Amino acid sequence: MSVTEPRAVAASQAGAESPLDGFRADRVYLGADHARNERRTRLAAVVCVVSLAVQVGGGFAFNSMALIAGGLHMAGHVAALVVAAGAYAVARRFAADRRFSFGTGKIGYLAAFANAVVLAATAVAVLAESVERIFKDPEIGYDGALALAGLGLVINLGCAWLLRPSRTAHHHDEVGDLNLSVAHLHLTADAVVSALAILGLAAGRLLGWVWADAAAGVLGALLIGHFAYNLLKRAAAVLLDMNPSATLAEEVRARLEAEGGRVVDLHLWRLGPGHHAAIAVVSVDTPRPPEAFRARLAGLAGISHLTVEVRVSEPIRADAALTRKRASV
Repeated sequence: MSVTEPRAVAASQAGAESPLDGFRADRVYLGADHARNERRTRLAAVVCVVSLAVQVGGGFAFNSMALIAGGLHMAGHVAALVVAAGAYAVARRFAADRRFSFGTGKIGYLAAFANAVVLAATAVAVLAESVERIFKDPEIGYDGALALAGLGLVINLGCAWLLRPSRTAHHHDEVGDLNLSVAHLHLTADAVVSALAILGLAAGRLLGWVWADAAAGVLGALLIGHFAYNLLKRAAAVLLDMNPSATLAEEVRARLEAEGGRVVDLHLWRLGPGHHAAIAVVSVDTPRPPEAFRARLAGLAGISHLTVEVRVSEPIRADAALTRKRASV
C-alpha cells in the first residue's frame, strides 16, 4: 500500500464535510518524504548487515579492538535501521486507523527514542571493552585491520549519504523526520569511529603505539554517547508534547490577535514530520464565530490540525462596578 492510499481511504470515511476542528479531513500526518525514507532505510540495512559480518570477523581475525568496536557499533546500526524501517511500515499501514486520534506520525519518534537508547548502550559496551584493552598488550594484525577499517569507512559514508535528510522540510519543522535523522546519525557516528580506528591502527603500525587502537575505541565511545544523549532529548521532547517551535507558536498567536481578540490559552505540539496541532482559546468583547479565527491561520505551513474556542468577555455591569467602588471606600 502506498503512502497516498491511506489518505484516500480516510478522506472517503470522513465524507464531504470537513470537521470544524481540523484542517486535514484525512488525519494522516506522515512526512512528505515517508515513502522515500522507508525505501532508503531498507536498502541501508542490507548494506550494513554485510559490513557487520566483515568488520566483526576481521576484528577477531586480526585481534583489533577498533575493528570489533566498529562491528559492534554496526550491529547497533543494523538493529536501528530495522526498527526505523519497521516504524515507517507500521505508520503507513495504520495511517487511516481511527484508533489513533492524532494519526501515526509519532511512531517514527518512538522508534527514534528506542534507537537512541541502543546507541547509548553501544557506547557503554565499546567504552568498557576499550578501557580494558588499554592495559593489555594485544597482538594486532595491522595490515589486514587497516584494510577492513578503510572498507568500513567507505561503506558507512555511502550509507550515510543514502540516508541524508531531504531538503523539503519547512523552516518551522525544527526536528523534522527524527526517525531518519537517528538512522543517519548512527551511520555518521560509525564513519567517525571508522576514521578513528584507522588513525589508531596507523599509529600502532608506524609508531609502535599499541595502546592507540584501544584509545581510538574510547574516543569513539565518548562521541557515540554524546550523539545518543542529544537524540534522547530530541525524541523525548516530541513524545512528551513539548512546544516544538517557539517561532510557530508566536506566529499563530500574532495571526489570531491581528484583527481583534486576545489569545488567553495556546497549546502547540507535533503530530508528525512537518505536521503540528494547535489548540487556542481566544477572548473577544463581542461574539464572533470560531471559523473567523480559523480562517486567519489558513495556509500557515506546519499547522495540520487546529481547534479554536472563542470566549466572550463578560461586560462589567454598572451597578456591580458601583457596588465594588463603594465597598472599597
